[in-house]
Amino acid sequence: PSQRNLVVGYIGRLVPEKGVLDLVEAVARLPETIHLRLIGDGTLRPAIEARIAALNIGARVELLPSIPSTRVPEELRRIDILVLPSHTTQTWKEQFGRILIEAMSCAVPVIGSSSAAIPDVIGDAGVIYPEGNIVALTEALRQLADNPTLRNDLGRRGRERVLAHYTQAAIARSYHIAYRSMLN
Repeated sequence: PSQRNLVVGYIGRLVPEKGVLDLVEAVARLPETIHLRLIGDGTLRPAIEARIAALNIGARVELLPSIPSTRVPEELRRIDILVLPSHTTQTWKEQFGRILIEAMSCAVPVIGSSSAAIPDVIGDAGVIYPEGNIVALTEALRQLADNPTLRNDLGRRGRERVLAHYTQAAIARSYHIAYRSMLN
């Protein structure tokens, strides 16, 4: 049965600590109907290009240059799942993962590694896997690829989470509550 290709996306810097090579490896282990769209620039680009060629998956990977932040929502509409596969290093950890909030606000389901702030940002509105674990990332992608109902549910929960916690009004409310509790 012919089915539309499922597009897994990453938007961000192409540097080792972002874990993009893990994502390339994971997608290579999945059926050919699962495509990968990488958007960004950085020092890891040549290694990513070499790995895509070595895995012989060039026909289903798009590697595009960085885009201005104003184009991110438009690009998010072109993907089915967003992945942030960051690795914590001695000198760096994922502080927030703004792309997760942007994807969730567009109701795009998200998968994130367990690196630093990612699990706190995603909460129960996406899938978390142990950072650096390519097998777990592959299985998370397979689970979402095989289950459109779950993808839709996570997309809806992600959007609800952003509206509840990450809009300016929600942040202002949390500050108000914190300040009131300090004054009492």
